[in-house]
Amino acid sequence: MLLVAVAVAFNASAVNYQQNEDIFKVVNSARQALFRMTSQLRTAEAVVHDAPNNECSMLTAAGENITYRYNSGDNKLYLITNDDLGDSDYVLCDNVTAMTCTKHWVIEDTAIIVKSVQISITVASNNVEKTISAAAAIRRNLN
Repeated sequence: MLLVAVAVAFNASAVNYQQNEDIFKVVNSARQALFRMTSQLRTAEAVVHDAPNNECSMLTAAGENITYRYNSGDNKLYLITNDDLGDSDYVLCDNVTAMTCTKHWVIEDTAIIVKSVQISITVASNNVEKTISAAAAIRRNLN
């Protein structure tokens, strides 16, 4: 009886360890994607103010026209290079259940300028969901 109890406890511990490892990997992937997005936003030349909430489109400091898009059909976050339609979209993060990009913009001299963007990404693994968030002020538009 004692051996059975120890075996059950050991098995539960091993399963719990694996679930924690899985959610750690998923959250770490989302954090890396969020860091990449906010870094590019901070130095962006321009951000599209009227893009849907599940995507963030911008012209980067290097002159690339890119979009970060969440696809609820396959639960992935993609990096899309809009300049090169021949290449395939790059998967930044798997197991994404939600993503929102809230753009804060103003009108200056008849031009719409995005001042900041708030991003929230929710990921899931083994019935555990975690949400991480970040914000980026567009440095070129801080004046």
